Amino acid sequence: MSETKEKDLNEETAEKEEADKAEEVKAGEAPETEEKAEENTEEAPEEEKTDGEEKKADESEKKADEGKTSGGKRFWQKKEKKDKKDEKIEELNDKLIRNMAEFDNFRKRTEKEKAANYTIGAKSVIEKLLPVLDNFERGLAGANMEDAFAQGMEKIYKQMQTTMNDLGVTEIDAVGKEFDPNLHNAVMHVDDESLGENVVAEVLQKGYMYKDQVVRYAMVKVAN
Repeated sequence: MSETKEKDLNEETAEKEEADKAEEVKAGEAPETEEKAEENTEEAPEEEKTDGEEKKADESEKKADEGKTSGGKRFWQKKEKKDKKDEKIEELNDKLIRNMAEFDNFRKRTEKEKAANYTIGAKSVIEKLLPVLDNFERGLAGANMEDAFAQGMEKIYKQMQTTMNDLGVTEIDAVGKEFDPNLHNAVMHVDDESLGENVVAEVLQKGYMYKDQVVRYAMVKVAN
């Protein structure tokens, strides 16, 4: 009996020791498995996003930024209402500038018209004086220059020529020059071998210019 009891006790103690060892093994393996799981989760690479997803994310971020900036611009670009006095001042300044420009244009136009009218008036007076000058020349051409009366007439003629020159009246040079329809008026043609073709041979009536405008065309005879 004693021997059987001792065997039973030995077997029970052995079983307990084996059970304790098994529990210790399980307890030791559990943290190792947890550590491995954690390592696996740490070592597992994150899933890479596709190109389409990245583009969509970038576009959404840009739209959000643009919305913020546009909202800010609208806020900062809000115009403040001007004071009525400032508006009136701007209106008056604009009217003043326009009036000054119109007056300057009027002044320039008036000066131009005055100059043109003066030229027209001067030409008209000179044109009426030219026959008097022609008569002086005809009278002196047949006068006796030793006579005192003829000498007095000559002095008056020279004085009149000087006055006309001072006013800007000049005689058109014609003899020996090529015929110019802008300056000469051909009334006769003559055959003259000593002169070239279309050259003025003789002046029948003098022509005159006032500054750069013809007052009277020179009446000439042209060689063929």
